[in-house]
Amino acid sequence: MKRLIIVTAVIVSIPFFVVHFLSVPEKSYKEIELKYLSNIFVRVKRSSGNIERVPLEEYVVGVVAGEMPVSFELEALKAQSVASRSYVMRRLGNNGDYDVTDTVSNQVYLDNNELKEKWKDNYVNYISKIRQAVNETSMECLEYNGEIIDAMFFSTSNGYTEDSGTFFSKSLPYLKSVESNWDKEVSSVFQGSKDISLQEFYEKLGLSYSKILKIEDVNRSSSNRVTSLKINGTLFSGKDVYYKLGLRSSDFSFEQVGSNVVVSTKGYGHGVGMSQYGALGMAKKGYSYQEILAHYYVGTTLVKK
Repeated sequence: MKRLIIVTAVIVSIPFFVVHFLSVPEKSYKEIELKYLSNIFVRVKRSSGNIERVPLEEYVVGVVAGEMPVSFELEALKAQSVASRSYVMRRLGNNGDYDVTDTVSNQVYLDNNELKEKWKDNYVNYISKIRQAVNETSMECLEYNGEIIDAMFFSTSNGYTEDSGTFFSKSLPYLKSVESNWDKEVSSVFQGSKDISLQEFYEKLGLSYSKILKIEDVNRSSSNRVTSLKINGTLFSGKDVYYKLGLRSSDFSFEQVGSNVVVSTKGYGHGVGMSQYGALGMAKKGYSYQEILAHYYVGTTLVKK
């Protein structure tokens, strides 16, 4: 009986020893250091109200970490690095006491302490990946006719990006509508739907309540985003409806179902410039960050400052 117990114990223990001795240990990463190749500083107005002077490349790391999931392909992160660096370099010294805020009004920026809190045990791996993307694009930015561009970007396209002149009323030759067919394959927010009560719908748009919702004269841009429409006889721009209702995209449609409005959207964000999920889709297909940037920022040149 005693021998049987010993044999049984040995058999039960075998899986443990096999897993323990034959499993491959998780790779240990050494933290990658950031390369500082300039003495340029960014004056960042933090949400606290304080203004911090942050070295440019450190700022770019904090923006890429705040604006793009670290799980994205390296080439997409590199494209984001160049776009974010271009965006801020265009604004240096143009806004009085500070250059940019740390919010979506400009670019979301997280400092090193915030990233350590956000990533916890994954900090070394994640910060190293983003620093690699920034280091491998160090001091690179995009120019058009010798000037740094306004490198706008957003989350997810509806299959096309939008012309800057259509959404922002400022037409820029490098922010033209281009196809972006990759988003549908990789973005979970490519399509969306939500219910809004008629009461809330009218209140947000500043309209009087009516039991019947009448949508007419809907005009769309070449990218299928709404440019104007009439709601119960009142004319709105698609941009106003997008902001007032807090929609994911200006490619939207409405359907009344009882006392609710079903809002359907395609894409996420204003649609101008680089689609971040489009960049991810391109990277997954083997495109380089240079090719990603050239696709979304038409006619631009990648330069090193």
